[in-house]
Amino acid sequence: MNYFQIFGIDESFNLDVKELTQRYQTIQKSVHPDRFAQGSSQDQMMAVKRSTLVNDAYQTLKKPLKRAEYILTLRGVEQPSEQASFSDNEFLMRQMELREMLEDVKFSDNVESAVFEMAQVLESEFEQLFNAMQTKLSENTSASNEQAGSDLRKLQFYQKLHVELDKLEDSLLD
Repeated sequence: MNYFQIFGIDESFNLDVKELTQRYQTIQKSVHPDRFAQGSSQDQMMAVKRSTLVNDAYQTLKKPLKRAEYILTLRGVEQPSEQASFSDNEFLMRQMELREMLEDVKFSDNVESAVFEMAQVLESEFEQLFNAMQTKLSENTSASNEQAGSDLRKLQFYQKLHVELDKLEDSLLD
């Protein structure tokens, strides 16, 4: 049973997270191990396994990038490891530029402004790429799924870089 089936929702990238949360809470109440505290050890073990599965499914589906990765996995698209290199030279160059921008923030005369500008760039590029990935996922062809996988890897880079920017901001402004 896949994660979408657990919650009785369509296998789609676009889902109502509020509805997902409501279904999660309802299901989790029915399978929570506390409900089986008086049961046999086997019943208790099964409750823990079901509860864990429901929790894992919810944590995956509620986060867009994890949801995209899961959908691609269901579609048979293998995601290369984070260490695998990109064959997209243009994106590799963009990664280097963004890393240099991040480094420049440290030496900026106005750190707050530099952080804000960097965050704007990251958010704008993330949003464009996210929308492209979303379109490719909805097309659901072999080629579009492969492209969505490539976009997902790029989005993960942007997400990671944004976390680094947040940490840098905290260290520079504290």
